[in-house]
Amino acid sequence: MPTLKITNPANGRPVAALPADDAASVKAKYAAARDAQPRWAALPAKKRLDAIAKFRAAVIAQAEELAAILTTEVGKPIAQSRGELKGLVGRLDFFLAETVRTLRPRNVSGANPGAMMEVIGHEPLGVVANISAWNYPYFVGANVFVPALAAGNTVLYKPSEFATLTGLAIARLLHASGVPDDAFIPLVGAGEVGAALVKQPVDGVFFTGSYGTGKRIAQAVRGRMIRLQLELGGKDPVYVCGDADVAAAAAGIADGAFYNNGQSCCAVERIYVEERIFDAFVSAFVATVKGFRVGDPQDDATYIGPLARAPQVQVLADQVADARAKGAKVLTGGKRIKAKGNWFEPTVLTGVDHTMAVMREESFGPVIGLMPVAGDEEAVRLMNDTAYGLTAGVYTKSSVRARRILSQVRAGSVYWNCCDRVSPRLPWSGVGHSGLGVTLSTAGIEAFTRPKAWHLRSP
Repeated sequence: MPTLKITNPANGRPVAALPADDAASVKAKYAAARDAQPRWAALPAKKRLDAIAKFRAAVIAQAEELAAILTTEVGKPIAQSRGELKGLVGRLDFFLAETVRTLRPRNVSGANPGAMMEVIGHEPLGVVANISAWNYPYFVGANVFVPALAAGNTVLYKPSEFATLTGLAIARLLHASGVPDDAFIPLVGAGEVGAALVKQPVDGVFFTGSYGTGKRIAQAVRGRMIRLQLELGGKDPVYVCGDADVAAAAAGIADGAFYNNGQSCCAVERIYVEERIFDAFVSAFVATVKGFRVGDPQDDATYIGPLARAPQVQVLADQVADARAKGAKVLTGGKRIKAKGNWFEPTVLTGVDHTMAVMREESFGPVIGLMPVAGDEEAVRLMNDTAYGLTAGVYTKSSVRARRILSQVRAGSVYWNCCDRVSPRLPWSGVGHSGLGVTLSTAGIEAFTRPKAWHLRSP
C-alpha cells in the first residue's frame, strides 16, 4: 500500500506516515460518492445546513488543537493558524445565512405573466472533485466544500499532501457533525492521486493551486463538458501614490507581502511607488520588514516561519540571484537561513525591473521588489504587464484617483488603501493565469448548481 510521509517544515522531522490512496481506491471512493449523492440531495436544505452549523461549532471548540496541527505540518505561525480558523467562522456564517435565499426558486414571470409562470431553479451538479491547497486549507477548502455540500453535492476532497492532517481533521469534524461518510470523502496522496481523481466521471472539478497544475487539469478534462473551476496564483501589484500616508502604506503593504511568509495567492508581490516619495517609502518599508520576528512557528510572537515546501527555498534563491546579476540591490535578507527545515530570510529588493524573474514570476515566499514610477500612467502599464490578474491595490488619499487607476487594471479584486484581503460577501476570481470561475459571494454558491428553467402553464 502506498504511504504519504508528513514532515515538519520547521525542522525537517517526520510527523506521520499515512496510508495513501491509489487508482483503485480513488475509483471506489468515487462510486461511493456517486451512490450517496441522490440521498444527500434529497434531504431538506435545512438539514444539510444544520450539519454545517455543527461543523462550525466543532471548529470553535477544537480551535487550539486544529491550529497546532496546521502549524506542525505547514509551518504557519501559530497566531496566524488561529487567525485562519477564526476567519473560517465568518465564512461559514455567510454560507449559513445566504445559501437558502440564494438557491430558492425565483419567479421571474414579470408583471403580467398570464397563465404562464417562469421560474429559475437550482439543482446540484452531482459529484464534485475538490483538489485543495496547503497555504490556507480551511479558507480555500471551505470556499468549495461548504457551498457544494449545502447545495446537495457530494464531495471527493483531496487536501494538499502538505496539509493532509488538516484535511483529515476537516473530514472528521464534518462526519461527526452529520455529513455522511460517503457524502464527504477525503483522499490521501500527492499529485498522482489528484490525477486519478480528475479521471473519474465527476460533475465538476474545483482546484486551488498553481497555474502549472491548473493548466494540466484543464487539459485533462478538455472535452468532457463538466464544470471546471481553477483558483490559481498571482503576481499581485500595489501602487503607492505620492499623496499616500507613507508610514501607514508601508506597514500595511509589508504585512500584505509577508503575512503567511508570502505564501498567499493574493500576497503583494510587486510594489510601485511614485518616485517623489520612493526613498521615504523604502525606508519605512524596510524598517517594518526588519521588525518581523522570524522563529519557531509554535511561538505566539513569531511572524515569519518556514516555507511549507522545501523546493521553494531554491526558487527564491534563484530569483534573488537573477535580480542581483541584473543590477538589483538587496536591502535586507537575500539568502537561506542556515537551520534545519525550509527557511529563507525576509528579503527586500530595489533596482528591479521587469526583465527580472522576481517581478514577473510568482515568488510565493518572503521576497519582494520595489520600483519607482513617474506617475499613474506608468504604474498602470507596469501593473498590467503580467500574465496574472488576481488582485491589485492603490494607496492614495483620493478615492477618485484610486477608482480611475483601478478601473484600468486587469484583476479580479482591487483594493483602495488595503491589500491581501478576502471577503465572503465578494466574488473571488481571477484573470488570465490567475484562473477561471468564482468562489465566495452568492455567485460562489450558485457555482455548485445548474440553473433549471421552469415554464409552468396553468390548465
